[in-house]
Amino acid sequence: MESQHEFHQPILQSIPPPPSSPEPPSTSLEASSELEKVLSDTQLPNFKRLRLASWIELKLLYRLAAPAVMVYLINNSMSLSTRIFSGQLGNLELAAASLGNQGIQLFCYGLMLGMGSAVETLCGQAYGAHRYEMLGVYLQRATVVLTLTGLPMVIIYVLSKQILLFLGEQTAVASAAAVFVYGLIPQIFAYAINFPIQKFLQAQSIVAPSAYISLATLGVHLLLSWVVVYKIGLGLIGASLVLSLSWWIIVVAQFVFILMSDKCKATWTGFRLEAFSGLWEFVKLSSASAVMLCLETWYFQVLVLVAGLLKNPELALDSLSVCSAINGLMFMISVGFNAAASVRVGNELGAGNPKSAAFSVLMVNSISLIIAVMESIIVLSLRHVISYVFTSGEAVANAVSELCPFLAVTLILNGVQPVLSGVAVGCGWQAFVAYVNVGCYYVVGIPLGCLLGFTFDLGAKGIWSGMIGGTMMQTIILLWVTFRTDWNKEVEKAKKRLDKWDALKEPLLKE
Repeated sequence: MESQHEFHQPILQSIPPPPSSPEPPSTSLEASSELEKVLSDTQLPNFKRLRLASWIELKLLYRLAAPAVMVYLINNSMSLSTRIFSGQLGNLELAAASLGNQGIQLFCYGLMLGMGSAVETLCGQAYGAHRYEMLGVYLQRATVVLTLTGLPMVIIYVLSKQILLFLGEQTAVASAAAVFVYGLIPQIFAYAINFPIQKFLQAQSIVAPSAYISLATLGVHLLLSWVVVYKIGLGLIGASLVLSLSWWIIVVAQFVFILMSDKCKATWTGFRLEAFSGLWEFVKLSSASAVMLCLETWYFQVLVLVAGLLKNPELALDSLSVCSAINGLMFMISVGFNAAASVRVGNELGAGNPKSAAFSVLMVNSISLIIAVMESIIVLSLRHVISYVFTSGEAVANAVSELCPFLAVTLILNGVQPVLSGVAVGCGWQAFVAYVNVGCYYVVGIPLGCLLGFTFDLGAKGIWSGMIGGTMMQTIILLWVTFRTDWNKEVEKAKKRLDKWDALKEPLLKE
């Protein structure tokens, strides 16, 4: 790991805060210190030491993971419910909403989320170094960069019909999908603000307010979708416009919270001109995170695009839409644990607690895997009826039933893989993981899926089998690297990097 970019490592080293910076309340570092003491206490019996350490770690994970899982689940549920409303209009509308969402919108989502994730690293460094005022600057700087990134995304959305036709999609499906995508253009710029805000709050372990805001917005979203799609009769364009509006409600509510909450007084000091400086440095800093997350997000986007080229594309898209929607919803649980793993590992390394870092990795992976196995069992038990939530077609129900075993395997893999990616963020291994993703996903997974799907005529099942092969290879590599990590060396690297930074000259943008 010596070749990794040094500035990706979140540092939570104890540095005396500037006199003018108020100290935000925090109990996580005290609990981390207690965890390290328990793990280092050789006088305690092994079982008691494990029991005490597990209890401490579970409390820390619960405070981070539970609200984060809720936020990601609710946000995904808004997109999922939009597809459900669209699917009730007919199979063509379901295929169009799926293709527009998974084929075009997910491209923007992956790019924005990836670039926004750099804020997680930067804000974690600033918070740990007690440079609290810099969190607000990084939030604003990220928003400027992501908003500029959103401008070319608008062009892609406007040309979505031509793009889908060029990729070989059927004219009827591509035309309907383009209508759906047009209504998602305002969502691009909601992403540009939401993801930096989300990481800004997460770096301070302020997660619950975002969960409450998302939950309230989901209720508004469902009501508005029902009125606009069925009562007013705006169809696909109405469904996507409501989804865009819902994301903007979340953005505004979270920003109002930042302005009014005492918890953010130290980290939000108003709009700053510094937000317009160092933009290129931020772009370079965010590139590895963006590539790592984009390659993962776009992987399943390719699954949907390739499925549109099969012999019966509408049925393939409908069945894959149902399975990918379920997978996406369950994946949000793992993404919540991904966020918790990133914060926990970064905190422990910065605090100089190698045993706690390793123990956190073990605990968060174990819990996420147990939940994933339970999810797969539920999906298999409901395999014959689960599609009727989305559409009433019997042909789609049979196709979904055949794909459910592949979905169950994917869910189990997703119980481990995203969490390991979170560990990579905490350790600053994004560039390494990006190379692994390219090899496993795009050199192995997609070609293998196309071979099985088209050459061996296995259709959607063959495409998904190839995808599983790529994900499994990536998971095995990340497991091998993670559990062979020398956590003492990772702590030393963190300390050496901090020593290089001059706290008076925006050190967190320097190597």
